[in-house]
Amino acid sequence: MQALKIIAFTHKTIDIEEIGSLHIDECARESRLNFLKENTGLDELMYISTCNRVEFVLANNQDLDSKFLAHFFASFQPSWGTKEINRAIDRCQIFVGLQACRHLFSTAASIDSLVIGEREIITQVRKSYHECADLGLTGDRIRLLIKHTIEAAKEVYTETDIAKNPVSVVSLAYRELRDLNVSEDARIVIIGAGETNENLSKYIRKHGFKNFKVYNRTQSKALALAESLGGEALPLARLEDHTGGFDVIITCTGSEEPIITEAKYENMLQGEKDRKIIVDLAVPADLDKKVLEKNAINYIAVNTLNEIAARNKKEREKDLKLCWEILEKNIDRYEEGVRVREIELALQEVPQEVKGIRERAFSEVFAKDIAQMDEQTQVLLGDMVSYFEKKYIGLPMKMAREILVGKSAKKKN
Repeated sequence: MQALKIIAFTHKTIDIEEIGSLHIDECARESRLNFLKENTGLDELMYISTCNRVEFVLANNQDLDSKFLAHFFASFQPSWGTKEINRAIDRCQIFVGLQACRHLFSTAASIDSLVIGEREIITQVRKSYHECADLGLTGDRIRLLIKHTIEAAKEVYTETDIAKNPVSVVSLAYRELRDLNVSEDARIVIIGAGETNENLSKYIRKHGFKNFKVYNRTQSKALALAESLGGEALPLARLEDHTGGFDVIITCTGSEEPIITEAKYENMLQGEKDRKIIVDLAVPADLDKKVLEKNAINYIAVNTLNEIAARNKKEREKDLKLCWEILEKNIDRYEEGVRVREIELALQEVPQEVKGIRERAFSEVFAKDIAQMDEQTQVLLGDMVSYFEKKYIGLPMKMAREILVGKSAKKKN
C-alpha cells in the first residue's frame, strides 16, 4: 500500500493559471510521460490534468523527499530551472498509501473539486487512466486503485444528494452566459472540440442557439461537434482567416500558448465595435491577456467561477458527512482488495509448483509402481490426482480470503 503515492497540484495550493504550466499537450504526452516514468524509475505512472488540478499517481518504493521531487520535476519539465523546480516542490501536495487512496476517492467523488457535486471529474479520472493504461504507463496497483475509485464515486453520486442539481464548471459557465441575455441567433464561435466544449455546447444547443462555427485541430472531431450543433466545421489553422464576425467565443483547447492572439482577435472582429462575450475554460487560458486589456469583452473564465463555486460548496456541506461515510466504507473494501490481490500474486506460482510435483511423482517417485498397474487403474489414479490437485490449488486462496474477511469484520466491530 505504501508504494502508492500522489503528487497533486490543485486550486487549493496554486493559482489556476499556474496549473496551466503543468499541462501537457495530448500530442506530447506519450513521449513526455514515458520519459518521466523511465527517468525517475517509477513502476507505474498516471497523469490527471483538468481545469483546476494536475496530479501524478505513482507506484514506486522511493521516498518522495526533496531530492526525488527535484529529479521528478526536472524530468517532467526539462526547461525548468532551480527556481521553477523549487516552486513546484513548495506548492505540491504529497499523499502516500491510504492518504493517497482517500485523496483520489474524494477527488473522483467531487468532494475535493472546485465545484462540489460536479460529475465531470469521475469521467476525467476514468479517461486519464485509460489513456495512461493504453500508453503502457500503469500496472496492477493503479488498475486496482482506479477500479475502487470509480466504484466509490458512483456510490456517492447514487446514495447522496451531492450531485443533485449539479453545478459543474461547464454549467456555471452556461449560467453566466445565460445571465448576459445572449440572443438565440447569436454568432457563436467554438474553438476546440474536446469534452468541456462538447458539454457546454449541449447546454447551448438545448436552449435554442443555432448559429455555430467549430474550429479544431483534428478535423474529424470538429465535424462531429459541428454536426451535432448544426454548424460549420473548420480547421484550427483557419482561425486567423475567420470571416463573418461573432458575438460569442467559447474556447477550451489543450494549447500551452494563447490561441486567440491580438492579431487573430482583431481579424475575427471584422471591424465590429460592440462588446463581445468570451467563455474561456482552458487552462492555461486560450485568450491572450492583451486582448482583454484593449477590447470591450465580457470575459468568463475558470478563475471567475471561484466565488460561485464557493457558494456551491457551502450549499452541499450538509451532504459531505454522508459522502465521507460512503468513501470510508469503500476505502475498507479497497484495503481488503489490495490484501487479496497481494495474496493472489504471492500464490500465483502455486499451480505450476503443484503441477511439477505431480509430474515428478508420476515420472520419478512412483514411476515403477504406476507401471505395474493396469491401464484402467492408471486412468483412475490420474483422475484422482487431478481432482486433488484442483482442490488443493484453490484451498490456500479460499483460506486467505476467509482470514481477511474475518479480520475485516472484527475491525468494523
